[in-house]
Amino acid sequence: MSDRLLLTQLASERDHVLHAVDGLTEAEMSAPLVPSGWTITRLLNHLAFDDEMFWISAVLGADSKAIAALHDGWASRPMAGAEAVKIYKHEIRRSNRILAKVDLDDPPRWWPPASEFAAQPMREGREVVFRVLAETSTHAGHLDIVRELIDGHQNLVVN
Repeated sequence: MSDRLLLTQLASERDHVLHAVDGLTEAEMSAPLVPSGWTITRLLNHLAFDDEMFWISAVLGADSKAIAALHDGWASRPMAGAEAVKIYKHEIRRSNRILAKVDLDDPPRWWPPASEFAAQPMREGREVVFRVLAETSTHAGHLDIVRELIDGHQNLVVN
């Protein structure tokens, strides 16, 4: 897969996430609708902080502001759904600026200490982007299911 195609697919999955939450009320964004108890707002925080900020801004881009701000997105401070969408969009823009500058053949520019993150460093930036793409795609599917539970909206209907 070419890097351009990989980044196009990532952009498509990010748009899928944003489309899945478009038009929902604050009550719908903050209601836990699955047995694990996560909410749409918390899922957006996870995508913003644990994927965009951690994997792209910190790991791939070594952005010092991102590294200093790292935290568990699932445990982010309570916020309104609209704020979570705004933060996710902000982190996507920051990620895109980094992705425009990096060579995906190069290794990540930063890796967290082993005491905080036991995984072995990835060999190249492309692995990082694949990780974010897989995570974003998975959660886009989760959001499709939750959205269907809320109002019956279906993203893709195959007959």
